Amino acid sequence: MAEVNAPEPPHVALKDEAVAWFRDLQARLVAAFESIENAGDSPLPPRRFVRTPWTRPGLSGGGEIALMHGRVFEKVGVNVSAVSGSFDAEFRRQIPGAEEDSRFFAAGISLVAHMQSPHVPAAHMNTRLVITTKGWFGGGADLTPMRPEAPESVADTAAFHVALRAACERHDADYYPRFKEWCDRYFFLPHRGEPRGAGGIFYDHFFSGNAAADFAFTRDVGLAFLDVYPRIVRARMGRAWGKAEREHQLIRRGRYVEFNLLYDRGTMFGLRTGGNPDAILMSLPPLVRWP
Repeated sequence: MAEVNAPEPPHVALKDEAVAWFRDLQARLVAAFESIENAGDSPLPPRRFVRTPWTRPGLSGGGEIALMHGRVFEKVGVNVSAVSGSFDAEFRRQIPGAEEDSRFFAAGISLVAHMQSPHVPAAHMNTRLVITTKGWFGGGADLTPMRPEAPESVADTAAFHVALRAACERHDADYYPRFKEWCDRYFFLPHRGEPRGAGGIFYDHFFSGNAAADFAFTRDVGLAFLDVYPRIVRARMGRAWGKAEREHQLIRRGRYVEFNLLYDRGTMFGLRTGGNPDAILMSLPPLVRWP
């Protein structure tokens, strides 16, 4: 991964374990969401995830798209990937450690859930390991209620942040305020002057000096999401809703599209490194409106 005679970043020793973890977390999330689908109160039958493996010509590695269009989850994807290759001459200048050597390894999990019910918040979670001549973990999780000011949304947001705070504080008391502020700053729509949602945590290019500890923290972020988000969905998915609430939901989803196509660094990284476009653009909602 690194230049001759340059020491490898300690993250190289974690590659196989990290890939195994991302796949294991995918399996746990798929099982949790299918269980919720089974419990949904709808005359439609519960749906299941469709898994689609992928590889890219000229790029070592690949991944799997796990996608479900269901009666509770209008569209939810839980994707994993592990790829290696070389950055192009222009993009390598934007990536830490890539100017010295353009080769890279990247692995991770990415989840986006868009819900049938306007009362259930959309959610995003991703964690990743990237190695150039340097190594780091990144990711986070955030929540997007359709009406952030509604009492149930305030309660859901509070529960979501409590879970993420606990995951952070198991490792460092500074992580939660630091990564919450980073999330608020990152998931912001400058052209509208508003946040995409109710926030969460976000971190990138993160190396504390202890790669194994950073990996343990990254696992805990995934486990916190696995615990709290299904609880939020189950608590809200049975509430009745009507045409006006659906219309508002579709308009609010436009903010999601705007952010992911205009500002999201993960979208750019995936497309510039030969990733699968269907997996990368999985984050977009199935239906959306602009007023």
